[in-house]
Amino acid sequence: MLGGAELVEITTTGDKMRAAGDKSRFVKEIEEALLAGDVDLAVHSAKDVPGELPDGLEIAAVPPRADPRDVLVGAESLEALPAGARVGTASIRRRSQLLALRDDLEIVELRGNVDTRLRRLADGGYDAIVLAAAGLQRLGRGGAGRPLDELVSAAGQGCLAVTTRAGEEQRVGAIDHPPSARALAAERALVRALQADCHTPVGAHAQVRASALVLRAFVGAPDGSAWVRDELEGDEPERLGAEVAARLLSAGGREVLAR
Repeated sequence: MLGGAELVEITTTGDKMRAAGDKSRFVKEIEEALLAGDVDLAVHSAKDVPGELPDGLEIAAVPPRADPRDVLVGAESLEALPAGARVGTASIRRRSQLLALRDDLEIVELRGNVDTRLRRLADGGYDAIVLAAAGLQRLGRGGAGRPLDELVSAAGQGCLAVTTRAGEEQRVGAIDHPPSARALAAERALVRALQADCHTPVGAHAQVRASALVLRAFVGAPDGSAWVRDELEGDEPERLGAEVAARLLSAGGREVLAR
């Protein structure tokens, strides 16, 4: 029990099978438990939540966002890496952007939890690896890497998403952080408009600046040979995400994604 609430641990298909696959494998069993009434709310890493939720469920709260950036571990910067350096990541989005910046790098697949990835770096299999800053911070390893501000992070990176049954959002309203929720809504709207999934090299990062919402986005080929970037300011998250997606597609993103 935690503060009068009961914590229910659910092992998902994604937990059992860590290989690449659709995002739904990380949430399917949890969504089923919510819809069945076995649990009243669920906490997810927002970037694991598919763009479309099942009927009857909604994201009811987004707590304050952690650092959404990617970080480079093992080197001071991308520029400091020698030609042909081996850089580890399992993300096709990171692969695309890294190769767009440095096509001489060798991007090598790297899977496992954070400790496993750091251990493989220490064992000498890689010259550097790319991880999420938020994951390192939550494990008390926030100083382990250097921010890669050149990369556009994944939609939802650094965010937690609390889902409930539709109409029951009052359960978690006290922990909602409106600026983080607005940013996440814009990023998810872009992903939906592009019909992107975890196999699509798409980045989306929104943040509130003054009173406006600013959305940066990236669409690239897996090998980094072609890409489109955009940035736009707006007020309404859903509309902003859809507009940036349309701009990306009309600027060549459709042809890039077709690859």
